[in-house]
Amino acid sequence: QVQLVESGGGLVQPGGSLRLSCAASGFTFSRVTMSWYRQAPGKERELVASITSGDNTNYADSVKGRFTISRDNVKNTVYLQMNSLKPEDTAVYYCNAFVRLLARWGRGTQVTVSS
Repeated sequence: QVQLVESGGGLVQPGGSLRLSCAASGFTFSRVTMSWYRQAPGKERELVASITSGDNTNYADSVKGRFTISRDNVKNTVYLQMNSLKPEDTAVYYCNAFVRLLARWGRGTQVTVSS
């Protein structure tokens, strides 16, 4: 079955960096657009970044220039490199893929940016 497993979250000070990973299985990873979403307390889930099968990327305005999404089609893993983190980046970050007509989600990883 389709599985998406996020890792790499944690507590970091403002200005710091984290790299999130999402290990995928159960589908042909290289053919699917992969995305990262986040949800802060009391807010709606929002798209952070996405990467197509052809490595075209898209970013939310709030993270442009600070975050980088990438993928490894051998390891079936998508990454989110997050630099210059701000307190407003605090959220649960979710991996997403649209597979066989359904949106699939991981369980999320918590990112907390605080001094």
